[in-house]
Amino acid sequence: MENESYVKIRSEWDIVAARQLGRNMAKELGFGPVDQARITTAISEMARNIYLYAGKGEIRIKQMGKSGLKVIAEDEGPGIPDIRKVLEDGYSTSGGLGAGLPGVRRLMDGFDITSVQGKGTTIQVVKWLR
Repeated sequence: MENESYVKIRSEWDIVAARQLGRNMAKELGFGPVDQARITTAISEMARNIYLYAGKGEIRIKQMGKSGLKVIAEDEGPGIPDIRKVLEDGYSTSGGLGAGLPGVRRLMDGFDITSVQGKGTTIQVVKWLR
């Protein structure tokens, strides 16, 4: 059972739409309320990063068989100059708490990031049913 949906991120309302899509897909797959909240929080953070730093991109949410959900955040923004730095707790370029990507990594079961200067960033995260 392969099911994939996406939301293009262009405005703050698209962040809300991506969160809702993620919550609905997680619920449909059988994730409990706590994991639904973890997934939607991760989606929210990744979508917000697209909106703030790249201006546009998309969130794709894909069902992984009957036991997992993969979320792919992809943009064509400026890229991240130092991935190690953005994965440090407390690091922020927007004046926020700096909980962003380290928080996403903690909330999910799998985390992968690739970024190319001038081409964009792709983050893939996975959450498995327990």
